[in-house]
Amino acid sequence: MSTATSPTQDLEDLFEAHFGRITRVIGRVIHNQARAEELAVGVFLKWQRNQQLPPGWLYRVAVREAFDELRRIQRRQRFEPLFAAFRPSPPTPAQLHESTVEQNQVRKVLASLDRRQSALLVLWSEGLSYNELASALEIAPNYIGSLLSRSKESFRKEYLKRYGTQS
Repeated sequence: MSTATSPTQDLEDLFEAHFGRITRVIGRVIHNQARAEELAVGVFLKWQRNQQLPPGWLYRVAVREAFDELRRIQRRQRFEPLFAAFRPSPPTPAQLHESTVEQNQVRKVLASLDRRQSALLVLWSEGLSYNELASALEIAPNYIGSLLSRSKESFRKEYLKRYGTQS
């Protein structure tokens, strides 16, 4: 038997090792678990096309996919009131849950920040180490601390500018 692994096995190993975390990263942004899983599978399929890419690439693409999906959702929401009269049934509990005010505010602030800052904050909130963050965002590890600090401050300022202080 050969000791080399097949490309399918490589994908399966990578999938098992990172799928849960990739899904959570996407889910934190779009707050829709089923859609997050679909997007995560797409990320792995993209990786399969060029398997020479490092695992950190998965996180970078996952964040991009999540924010692209968030922008699609926001575009849809702009036009949704026009079609409200034609809506056949009331919103589902899942739709009501997704409309939680604070979650929407955080998503809007994240979407308004620089893409790298948003990605850094989302991945950091998922618990990635500084080295994992550096790999995912292709940044030198020694810059992560200062970039994270600036990203947090940018988020705080933008949140306060948009929504003021919380009581």
